[in-house]
Amino acid sequence: EGFSSSVGEQLVCKLKKSIYDLKQASRQWYFKFHGVISSFGFIENPMDQCIYQKVSGSKICFLVLYVDDILLATNDKGLLHEVKQFLSKNFD
Repeated sequence: EGFSSSVGEQLVCKLKKSIYDLKQASRQWYFKFHGVISSFGFIENPMDQCIYQKVSGSKICFLVLYVDDILLATNDKGLLHEVKQFLSKNFD
């Protein structure tokens, strides 16, 4: 609702960052993840926004996102290692 300040005004707080378990936290997580993974060359599936793919020549990688779990499937171990390194560099 608000809180009283020393001068008697009713004030509210505006969050500058999402806090885990709030209604919008998962939405903010998705937006952050989408931006990072898109910058690496993954393309979102238009039918299901939880599936991404990256094609590099004959190499293909699928990334499936479920809440905060990720499933990776690829036909090249080098690409798999590259994607895992990128993800670990950008996310804890």
